[in-house]
Amino acid sequence: MKILRRYLDRLYDAVYSRQEIKIERWLSKYGRHTGEGSTEARLRFPDGSFLEVREVVVATGSRIEKLSYSYHYQDAAGNLIFRYDNAPHHREVPTFPHHKHTPEGVFSTKVPDLVEILREIDSLLYQR
Repeated sequence: MKILRRYLDRLYDAVYSRQEIKIERWLSKYGRHTGEGSTEARLRFPDGSFLEVREVVVATGSRIEKLSYSYHYQDAAGNLIFRYDNAPHHREVPTFPHHKHTPEGVFSTKVPDLVEILREIDSLLYQR
């Protein structure tokens, strides 16, 4: 499945192109015949904060659908900054099961993309 391979490569390229990010772990798998793929990663930023990435996706025709995901970002001391996920445990959120955890609570969100997550981290790290 070319679309699945391109998607997984795009994730890796988005991270690898960033000189300031240390890739502590990166594991991508894809089933050529099943159309399912996954990525697990741990990315360290210059201030010691890190992002844990977990995605399971499936290619359906020309689309990629995220079956499950979690983007967990915390500071160097281990404090949660944010986590996006689709674990089905916040039924009160209008975008259920998609939601974002912050120290202030749980919020509605659309399905995020790793590139958007990296931009959000940039905005936190490089505030003017």
